[in-house]
Amino acid sequence: MRWRRLRPHRAPTGEESATRDRERMVAEQLESRGLRDEELLSAFRAVPRHRFVESDEAYGDRALPVGSGQTISQPYVVARMTAAARPTSGWLGASVLEVGTGSGYQAALLAEMGAEVISVERHPELAADAAARLSAAGYSDVQVVVGDGSRGWPAGAPYAAILVTAAGPSIPEPLLQQLSTDGGRLVMPIGAREHQLLTLVERHGSDATSRVLDPVVFVPLIGEFGFPAE
Repeated sequence: MRWRRLRPHRAPTGEESATRDRERMVAEQLESRGLRDEELLSAFRAVPRHRFVESDEAYGDRALPVGSGQTISQPYVVARMTAAARPTSGWLGASVLEVGTGSGYQAALLAEMGAEVISVERHPELAADAAARLSAAGYSDVQVVVGDGSRGWPAGAPYAAILVTAAGPSIPEPLLQQLSTDGGRLVMPIGAREHQLLTLVERHGSDATSRVLDPVVFVPLIGEFGFPAE
């Protein structure tokens, strides 16, 4: 009888486990809900979400706190917003403004797809943490700035896409003015503090059209053109 030498069992490393979690997240939370854009799905497979949120549920189907009273949305909502905001020519080289940096995860996804990202965060401590996380994950080209996101960031305008990760009572006029007139897209939750409608705005010349996507609940957009601070 010939004996076969068995290889010892090796437990998966932390990164291997996280890779499996991302694959499962994409399959169960994104593809199963109808998202098919392979560029988008590849970005979700690549970006290490667990590096942007300190929780055992980093890949779970729920929103999570990130500090300073802010949250990171569940993966599907992040993907839905990203898919809706996608420029017609794709993300590569697109100038994108993100309002509400939070942990930096959304900005990392945009950068992974090739966008040139400026992200505005109202809380200095969150901005500093997000910039550090982005750099550590390999996305040091993302520009994180501190300011009133409801006023946008005129220095980088016009933007092919603007993603607002906080809810306001209406679209801030400065953001609309900073949006490209050649099919620029803005995605933002609009409504009261307690509940909102995720809305897509497209600008062509001086005309802008809007379309409701989904009911959502986001933290409020605090600022001159958002909600007043409580």
